[in-house]
Parts: sequence; structure tokens; C-alpha cells
Amino acid sequence: MHRPLVSIISVNYNQAGVTCEMVASLRQVTYPNLEIIVVDNASPTDNPSLILETYPEVKLIRSSSNLGYAGGNNLGILQAKGKYLLFLNNDTEVDPGFLEPLVQLFENTPQAGIASPKIIFYGTDNLIQYAGSMGVNPWTGRSKGIGYQERDKGQYNVSTKTALADGAAMLVPKKVIDQVGMMPELYFLYYEELDWCEMIKRAGFTCHYVADATVYHKESVSVGKFSVLKTYYMNRNRLLFIRRNVNGWAFLTSTTIFLMAAIPKKALSHSLRREWKHLLALGRGLWWNLQNQNRTLPN
Repeated sequence: MHRPLVSIISVNYNQAGVTCEMVASLRQVTYPNLEIIVVDNASPTDNPSLILETYPEVKLIRSSSNLGYAGGNNLGILQAKGKYLLFLNNDTEVDPGFLEPLVQLFENTPQAGIASPKIIFYGTDNLIQYAGSMGVNPWTGRSKGIGYQERDKGQYNVSTKTALADGAAMLVPKKVIDQVGMMPELYFLYYEELDWCEMIKRAGFTCHYVADATVYHKESVSVGKFSVLKTYYMNRNRLLFIRRNVNGWAFLTSTTIFLMAAIPKKALSHSLRREWKHLLALGRGLWWNLQNQNRTLPN
């Protein structure tokens, strides 16, 4: 049986050891035709040469600057030779048979544009991170996943169309990228994969959850204290996503809820904790949107 080439693209930033663990798991996959591309996003203190020294089959691309999540992946796209491109977080490990069901979906479904596997929190008792998505609520601007933090007991073992893919692992045909364009780089961190899903769907393609494929994500399941960088980009980009993807009354409602409820609540919380840098990050995120009103039209 013909197995089309799959290009696996992952972005590394100061985590060469973690990335090596991901590549080690990819060495165990049963799919016979793949290439692994790792884009180092100008790691400032960690030497990405470890990846190539340990796994010489990896194509290591060194960016001269930190291009963010989308920019790093886009750099990988330019070097990819596969019919299908899998965007995989470097802090993941994969089930050996995860690629076959993903590729089969696209081989059998011409209108499929993007798909994600079931994603399990690594090192947990099979706690689900992603089993499909209900999408971003246009009235509130908040996304809602399916199965989040539920124990996997097979309740989501049916593959379905879904509203959004998950950026930790998503497969896209090269022909779709050629038609729709690469990931929107103006986000830098967070929400870019959600926006890309909307771009792909607007072009007439469908988004899918593939239940027979499993990836394990090392992201913490506990809600920790956000970094200042995360506070800035999560809030800046939530408003940016709304502006690019929501219209009419829903746009007015979602922006009002965000500006009049979500932001004041977060500002009060940071103030009570004397987290002044986080408070400043909230303000900078709003100010960025005011300054960039003409750069945010959807593709």
C-alpha cells in the first residue's frame, strides 16, 4: 500500500532534551514514510546541536531570531516535502500507531482540511486534554474543549468533524496550505492555530477529531501562575481573534464582555496580588490592539 510522505514539524526553544524525547517516540512509529523537521527558534541558552547529534535523521533548521509559534512552524513548512504536514509540539510523545488513522482520514476525505488526534495529558491516569472542540463561543470569545480533564474510558472513541483542531498536534495537507496560506504570524504565541482553523474552514475545508490516534502532551494539568509573557499574549490575542473571526452582534457582545468583565476581573485579581507586571501586561495587550487596527483583517 502506498504511504504518502508525512513531514513532522516541531518548534524547539531552549528545550533540546525535551525535543529529543519527542524524537525518540517518533522513532517507534509504525508509519513507514516520514521526515522530521525541528525548527530551533534562536534558543538563547540551550544548544540545539544535541538534537542532531543524538538523532542525525532530523532536519534541524536554525532560525536567527525567535519567530514565535507560527513563524517557527512556517519556517518548517518552507522546507517540508511531504504531502501531509504534522505540526507537533516538542513536549509531546506519540502512540506508535498514531499516524495511520490521521493519514487515512485525508486519503479518504478530499474536503478534510485539518485534523487532530486524541490528546492525553502525559503522566496522568489517562486524563484527556483534547477529544474535539466546541469552538470559540462568538458571544464570549472563550473556547471550549470536549472531554477536558475527563478520564479516558472510551467515551470519545468515535472520530467526528469538530469545530477546532488543537495546536499540540494537527495534520494539514500541503495542498490546503498552498490554497489558504501559512499560519498567521501576527499572534506570535497563542490563538494562532485557532485562527488558522477558521481560515481553513472559510476556504471550504472541514476540521476533524481522529479518535484512533493518540498523542501524549506534557503540559501541566494544574492551573499555575501565568508568566507575564503568557498574560500579555493570551489577552492580546483573545481580543485579536475576536476581531478577526466574529461579526455582527456577536462581535459587539464578545468584545463588550471581554473589555467590561474579563479584563476588569483580571486586573482586580492582579492588583490584589500586587502583580504589577501582569497588570501592565494586560494594558499593553489592549494598547497593541488599538495601535494595530488596520493589520488584523482576516485572510
